[in-house]
Amino acid sequence: MTTDDVLAAWTAELAEALGFPEDFTLDRDVVLDLARDAAHGVARPAAPLTTFLVGYAAGLRGGSPADVEAAAATATRAALARGADGSSSGSSGSSSSSSSGSGSGSGSDGGKDADPSTDAGTR
Repeated sequence: MTTDDVLAAWTAELAEALGFPEDFTLDRDVVLDLARDAAHGVARPAAPLTTFLVGYAAGLRGGSPADVEAAAATATRAALARGADGSSSGSSGSSSSSSSGSGSGSGSDGGKDADPSTDAGTR
């Protein structure tokens, strides 16, 4: 099973468990790219926090795909600006930028650098 297959199955399973409408769709690349930009531009644990806050903001605005896109664009700009101006705290001591195969084929790193469980002492 590919990473895309696993993520598609997990998204569908979780959306159902959370009571999302049957016609719910997710632009997974938007979320994964956002997580990557937050992880690299701010700090690795910022990825799940950022994606949660963007989802919450989009929901408050109505929850349409356009609301998600707008909130994600705002967060992406902020994360990239933070990384560009050098105010990023980075990840806890490790600055690995390996991009070896995520198997997603989407052009994103699949959010693999966004795993907060690998950063000790961030909770």
